[in-house]
Amino acid sequence: MDTQAELQERDLSSAPDPGPGEGSRSSRVRDRIAGLRSWRGVLALGAVCAVFVLLFSTFVVQPFLIPSGSMERTLRVGDRVLVNKLAYRFGGEPRRGDVVVFDGTGSFVREGAEQNPVTALLHGAAASLGLTEPAETDFVKRVVGVGGDRVVCCDARGRIEVNGRPLDEDYLFPGDAASKVPFDIVVPEGTLWMMGDHRSRSRDSRDHLGEPGGGVVPVDRVIGRVDWFGWPLGRVGSLPGTAAFDAVPAPGPSHG
Repeated sequence: MDTQAELQERDLSSAPDPGPGEGSRSSRVRDRIAGLRSWRGVLALGAVCAVFVLLFSTFVVQPFLIPSGSMERTLRVGDRVLVNKLAYRFGGEPRRGDVVVFDGTGSFVREGAEQNPVTALLHGAAASLGLTEPAETDFVKRVVGVGGDRVVCCDARGRIEVNGRPLDEDYLFPGDAASKVPFDIVVPEGTLWMMGDHRSRSRDSRDHLGEPGGGVVPVDRVIGRVDWFGWPLGRVGSLPGTAAFDAVPAPGPSHG
């Protein structure tokens, strides 16, 4: 027993002492490894958060940067609004008075426009987070007529009529006429008649009447309904509603 203990003591005493810098070097190495692991964790967490935000924006609520004054005074240039993508996903359809974001390809924009796929992907990701202006094919307008409605401009007082009922459009930009362009259209089923609130600065369904799409937007091109303001802070909250369409009757044979 004594001999075994002596051998162990000799082994311990004969082990070389670490030099004065070796302990600090090993400590630095351990610190670097710990730091790398920490950064990897941060990057992984950031990637997971980014994926979650993109998925949430793609399927639930998407920030949308207002790029023009066509919807003033309701929406101002630079506003970030939140688009409810679930509003029409479970059987609901756009209603008169709704402010919606839609893909204007084939109605407001000609089909077949080519774009660099990488650039389009990066721009789409940034736009889906509200960090840059939306794609040139995306628009925000107000639904004035739904399938079957007869929309006419204008009555003796300069008001738009829907199914024979004049509209008191309280959301129009101050001083704007309801429309300086006369029209009389029955909206085809499955489509929408869209107009901006700042009529003198809005290119909308009126401007595309003579084109292949006829100025109307297919319902399945609607991306979602604008329900909330997200920015600036002073305007955060729900989008104001309107009673302008409350008295409009349902379309019937006499309106078609």
